[in-house]
Amino acid sequence: MSTRYKGSVPRQGGAPGQPAGSAGALPAGSLAGIAAVEQPLSPEERAALGEAFRRTLADGVHGLCFSPYLEGQQPGALVSEAQIRDRLAILQPYARWIRTFSCTDGHEQTPRIAHELGLKTLVGAWLDEDREKNEREIESLLAVARAGHADLVAVGNEVLLRGDLPEDELIGYLTRVRQSLPGVPVGYVDAYHLFEDHPGVTAACDVVLANCYPFWGCCPRTQAVAYMRDMYRRTVAVAHGKRVIISETGWPDKGSAFGGAVPSTEGAMRYFVDTQDWARRDGVDVFYFAAFDEAWKVGSEGDVGAFWGLWDRHGQPKFA
Repeated sequence: MSTRYKGSVPRQGGAPGQPAGSAGALPAGSLAGIAAVEQPLSPEERAALGEAFRRTLADGVHGLCFSPYLEGQQPGALVSEAQIRDRLAILQPYARWIRTFSCTDGHEQTPRIAHELGLKTLVGAWLDEDREKNEREIESLLAVARAGHADLVAVGNEVLLRGDLPEDELIGYLTRVRQSLPGVPVGYVDAYHLFEDHPGVTAACDVVLANCYPFWGCCPRTQAVAYMRDMYRRTVAVAHGKRVIISETGWPDKGSAFGGAVPSTEGAMRYFVDTQDWARRDGVDVFYFAAFDEAWKVGSEGDVGAFWGLWDRHGQPKFA
């Protein structure tokens, strides 16, 4: 989800955020009214889930969505090389890729540092209504990629969902970056259903980057992975053979319920385990949202916004 400088966006079965995503319209027979309370786990079941979580994380994930903000920081704050390096060092044993969301305010350092640590990078340029800032983001993105630090590039995140730019202007940015970076795959990130609604944007991408959030679709946790798999299937159906990556998915462990979707520690652990099991089994590349809790996100998403991380805001593991 990716509200960065704005307030919350009307959730069309989905939500904003920087980073975290949007689920899209609910299927026929809305899930919002389904009872969502899971049966409490026995001590034995809780221990087994904890072991499954630790084993899954230790085995390593394809990718993690990464923001280096420390307590008291939020988008617009300058981030230092030291804090980026410290935060990435926590993730390095567990992920092969990281995904970034901006190429300004110090974030342009992240891809280089990630490469130094042996991590691959999906490098994002943040786009919104501020055209001057957009230009700085694009130029910095191109500089990062030309220096060899971008393995994949994302031009914008949920721009259409927020209504920040018209489709033709977004396509213009995509075309410019693709023409400037031959050999580097370029895509755009948005809620999965917007690739159905905007075939011109899909056509302008080398790779389709879909945010898939059952939580923001009001989906009970017990049905969430099946719902997420359907989101992925629908994106593949309109990608016309292009590679599809799930650029964000996750489940919060605290905060208020959203329809039938209820945050919980056990739910967050189980969603992570089940998502990774499916991704490995079916060969799907997933960037999990998120690496760290981000307290600033409560302003755009409510109390639940602060609790999407696998590590807390201090960099401590939450589910070990």
